Amino acid sequence: MNPIGAVAHFRTDPGFAIQVRRATPADAARLAALSAELGYPASAEVLAQRLGDLLGHEDQIVLVAEEPPAEVVGWVHGADQQLLESGRRCELLGLVVDSRVRGRGVGRRLVAAVEEWAVARGLEQMAVRSNVARSESHPFYERLGYARVKTQHAYRKRVGPSA
Repeated sequence: MNPIGAVAHFRTDPGFAIQVRRATPADAARLAALSAELGYPASAEVLAQRLGDLLGHEDQIVLVAEEPPAEVVGWVHGADQQLLESGRRCELLGLVVDSRVRGRGVGRRLVAAVEEWAVARGLEQMAVRSNVARSESHPFYERLGYARVKTQHAYRKRVGPSA
């Protein structure tokens, strides 16, 4: 795939082909539906605003997998990050594949496309965090060559006017 924007065609399971391309604002409703499958419900309007913000940043990439003729069946979000303690890397910040096509190579192709984008940016390291409750995703990432480096707790706190 041309990591800067061309559509890439991939063969996955026999008879199942997908295209990977950059997300566009027109994809927002479908990305919202897929996000809900992942357990992060958001309206199409909210997701459109978030996507619009991300599309304006060259250090972020949002790609979609499309099953012809034009059904989005997955998305991935990656970011070029500079960390004070460990340097520059690309982190996979989100990945979801429609439950109807899981296990057919869509997730693998989306991750590979972000990895190609990262290499084109001069990055040498990938990172991904996976919730311990998503046990099906752990062997997926290991099959792709990702090694578990730590287990951690995640904390959140509301701040600002809505706190």
